[in-house]
Amino acid sequence: MLEKVIGTKLDTWAHHIRTEMNLPVRLKLWSGRNYDLGTFDAPRVQLRVNDVAAIGAFLNPTLDALGSAYVQQSIDIDGKIADIIDVAYTLASLPTWDTGLATKMLKRFTHTRKEDKESIQYHYDVSNEFYQLWLDKRMVYSCGYFERGDETLDDAQRKKIDHILSKIRLQQGQTLLDIGCGWGALVIRAAQKFQARCVGITLSEKQYDLACERVKEAGLSDLVEIRLQDYRDVTGTFDRITSVGMFEHVGLDNLEGYFSKIHALLGDDGVAMNHGITSTDPNNGDSPGGGGTFIDQYVFPAGELPHISLALRAMQVGGLEALDVENLRRHYVKTLDEWTRRFEAETELIRQMVGETKYRIWRVYLAGCAQAFAQDNVSIFQIVCQKSQQPANTIPWSRHHMYR
Repeated sequence: MLEKVIGTKLDTWAHHIRTEMNLPVRLKLWSGRNYDLGTFDAPRVQLRVNDVAAIGAFLNPTLDALGSAYVQQSIDIDGKIADIIDVAYTLASLPTWDTGLATKMLKRFTHTRKEDKESIQYHYDVSNEFYQLWLDKRMVYSCGYFERGDETLDDAQRKKIDHILSKIRLQQGQTLLDIGCGWGALVIRAAQKFQARCVGITLSEKQYDLACERVKEAGLSDLVEIRLQDYRDVTGTFDRITSVGMFEHVGLDNLEGYFSKIHALLGDDGVAMNHGITSTDPNNGDSPGGGGTFIDQYVFPAGELPHISLALRAMQVGGLEALDVENLRRHYVKTLDEWTRRFEAETELIRQMVGETKYRIWRVYLAGCAQAFAQDNVSIFQIVCQKSQQPANTIPWSRHHMYR
């Protein structure tokens, strides 16, 4: 009886997809029955359903439901990853019984020091070797900067760091705090180019260990200190402050406090820069289609994305004046495409290293994020700022210094 009901629903659903959307997809059921969702000689994507429970992911599709079914191995997928993600986004765009309220509902997390450390370690402490397989040689896990668009990933990440250091007008011998320093690439570059005295902080123990090792190997231990420390516990003042790919972990309710802390740590004539992913929903809601729900569950626990307007408002309330805002969304599409390509090339080794479940999580996460940035479901901005209420002559006449 159940099989008959499911079959009837699938017949109706497949007919609608085939006539209205004509997808190059074949759906293969555990029973051996096939549904072609379009007209084609050969499918570009094959969806093999291993479990009757996975049918709900197709009848009421969201990126979360489809991604979860794949991660839990209720479905297997054959095809190029770009085609797979394109099909997932197309299916997730279909009408569902969901009114949209659930996916637009704002999430709030408490973000205690303990919770933030656990969230960071959940994501970044997979293993250093895992990230080394698909990141650039400096292991920069944030959006690259493709000045021409044809740079290698290594060059784009070096240019991104240099672009940031130019934006903040770093001078010889100045002090620099890097909040969320990752594996140390930015502070190492700042010390090498400007002999800057740098402090990099992270909550990831594996990042801390490798960053310390890299600083020592570079002969920069006299200039660079890596700390396993929460930004809220940092004291002192710095000439320059950078935060790259970190404020996504701060929490919407904590943004004003976060920028107030940067204000407190920044010298009176200092410059800071915040580089972070943002929501494209003016009300700070989730990205459409349920992708944010998947990421919350499997990738970035307790991550919250503000709209750029909220970030700018919180910055001003925190006592900082925005001097320059740059949208790097196109750069992140290219970066994620490169990460995905490198990840796919190491498929078997990654499977052996982290297991099938984590392999599937990261596979759809990286390629799915590339699609999200390509479609303006999420965005990313660099915001340069200084303490507010400064004389006008502290502001550069132009952006020329950023491209020297």
